[in-house]
Amino acid sequence: MDIVIPLFARFEPLDAIGPYEILAYAPGAKVRFVTAHPGPVPDALGSLPVHVPTRYTEVERCDVLLIPGGDSRRTMMDDPDFLDWVRRIHSHTRFTTSVCTGALVLAAAGLLRGLAATTHWEWADELESYGAVYTPERVVRHDRIITAAGVSSGIDMALRLAALLTDEVTAQAIQLYTEYDPQPPFDTGSVAKAPSDVLARARTLG
Repeated sequence: MDIVIPLFARFEPLDAIGPYEILAYAPGAKVRFVTAHPGPVPDALGSLPVHVPTRYTEVERCDVLLIPGGDSRRTMMDDPDFLDWVRRIHSHTRFTTSVCTGALVLAAAGLLRGLAATTHWEWADELESYGAVYTPERVVRHDRIITAAGVSSGIDMALRLAALLTDEVTAQAIQLYTEYDPQPPFDTGSVAKAPSDVLARARTLG
């Protein structure tokens, strides 16, 4: 079970590391990070460079393609060779997935046209500019394509994906082992529930 996660400079760390943590526990899974130029890839927050030894062009097929978000999306979206690669890889995957603004990369590659999809709430309009239909759901699936909303929702997506790749008992066991039992101290995790002052402050963080 070959799972490939492309990392480019200024990737959002939890977008990639959250699903990696979950999917790596799936029996038979092998998770690989790939990039354009092997070496350390800096994250969006600046303190978690990841050494990636493999060029994405070395990958011809995989079972799962997972595109994380962050400022790295611009590099991916502006690179026609990378978008061509995404389309080629998607043609053979069992599942093609994204977290947060990684959905914009799938959309730029033409994979979300006419489909309901999700992304980080700040980028809903841009997602729709590529022909997708934004929905504020945390995880959205259309056959082989699965999109997750902002950052932490990648963990939810990965657990659903783990169930599809293995079985529900295994996915539940991974959830238990990682003790993913969210009990946030505040009820402001979505635009629908956040007061205006919190929403305004959140817009300054990205």
